Amino acid sequence: MFSGFGLTELLVVLAIVLLIFGPKRLQSLGGDLGSAIKGFRSAVTDEQSAAAPTPEEAVNATSSQRALEANV
Repeated sequence: MFSGFGLTELLVVLAIVLLIFGPKRLQSLGGDLGSAIKGFRSAVTDEQSAAAPTPEEAVNATSSQRALEANV
């Protein structure tokens, strides 16, 4: 879909964005976008680490599963 964009088109879009927002506003937008991406990545990493069991939990789950299988 976007395979038709070349270097010329990207430069035109960047020039238009620079004209609309100006260099100071563009710099603050870039910083805000970087902070948002950093916050999103840390939230995703925290969520993944909270969802993944620790090695101790994995050992406990395995031993309790074996005990249940032995009782069946």
